[in-house]
Amino acid sequence: MLSKTHAKYIQSLHHKKFRDAENCFIAEGGKVVLELLSSKKFRCREIYGLQQWLNSNEAFIRKYFSGPLEVIQDYELEKISALTTPSQVLAVFEKDENRPVSVLNKISLVLDDIQDPGNLGTIIRIADWFGIKDIVCSLHTADMYNPKVVQSTMGSLGRVNVLYTELALWIQQHRNVKLYAAALDGKSIKDIQLREGLLLIGNEGKGISEQLMKMADEKITIPKTGAAESLNAAVATGIVLSHIIF
Repeated sequence: MLSKTHAKYIQSLHHKKFRDAENCFIAEGGKVVLELLSSKKFRCREIYGLQQWLNSNEAFIRKYFSGPLEVIQDYELEKISALTTPSQVLAVFEKDENRPVSVLNKISLVLDDIQDPGNLGTIIRIADWFGIKDIVCSLHTADMYNPKVVQSTMGSLGRVNVLYTELALWIQQHRNVKLYAAALDGKSIKDIQLREGLLLIGNEGKGISEQLMKMADEKITIPKTGAAESLNAAVATGIVLSHIIF
């Protein structure tokens, strides 16, 4: 049985200040947990699951995790879950170290204050789909270890490196590659193909800050034929990448 003390500890990891203090985060759902385990990027501390799920997946889990598998009941999982509808398993992982990004000979994403955790998680998943290995985020972008972000990535968090930094300074230090800003006005993505560069995506409501927009080498846009004012940040990222990757 899960103790009240440990239940409170796991519940505390729903919040950024406690994740930072403990250097840990939670992942939920069979696919997400197994993908993060197999990536070997994050050290697993604890696994809590329903008996049937643990029995079915123990052989795979043991390839990557030698610690105890804690059997809990549905109502216990509901107490510690950050999901509206809890899945069958929850694991506690240690955060990865903040790894530097190499930008030469590839395309990397740069995110300017993406606020919505679901958007960030989906962007990480999209990056994984298109083979983007690195995402550089502003310091005010949503926390990559937010449970909603982790869930939205569906395991891609284990394959994409995410760096948080002061964007203006970081971009200035990487002027050896071109910075392409996704904007409402600019060169059509239909006319661009890239092997190398930085793709800058802006905030959901405000777009790219004026400071960073001035640093862009070229503005690119998704042509529209309808009346919508703008696109969701994650949707826009997917559309742009699908057109510009050479």
